[in-house]
Amino acid sequence: MRAHYLDYIAALNARRFDDLGAYVADRLTYNERPLTLAEYRALLVEDVRRIPDLHYDVRQLVVEGETVASRIRFACTPREPFHGLEPTGRPVVFDEHVFYRFASGRIAEVWSLLDLDGLRRQLAAR
Repeated sequence: MRAHYLDYIAALNARRFDDLGAYVADRLTYNERPLTLAEYRALLVEDVRRIPDLHYDVRQLVVEGETVASRIRFACTPREPFHGLEPTGRPVVFDEHVFYRFASGRIAEVWSLLDLDGLRRQLAAR
């Protein structure tokens, strides 16, 4: 499961969004919201459109059965508003804490928490 998850992250970093079906179920829930694979893909594509240099840097990874917990670091420069926050043109660093539940080798549930307070502080700093 560890290698499979890291392959998923590698696909995201390589912008191989057409490969997501190998890692993500046709229907999943994201923070309790039901999504199709196409809708999940669209969310990821939109993040990259807003933040072209978005790179998923896995800092911590715990795998237990079909559950994966990960802390992902993002060091990037938002070009468009992101989660309601206006970009400044300066680079920012923030983390995502995310849990995944896999079913039959594909992501079926995602619980994601972004450090928006840290991001907000960086965008507000002059």
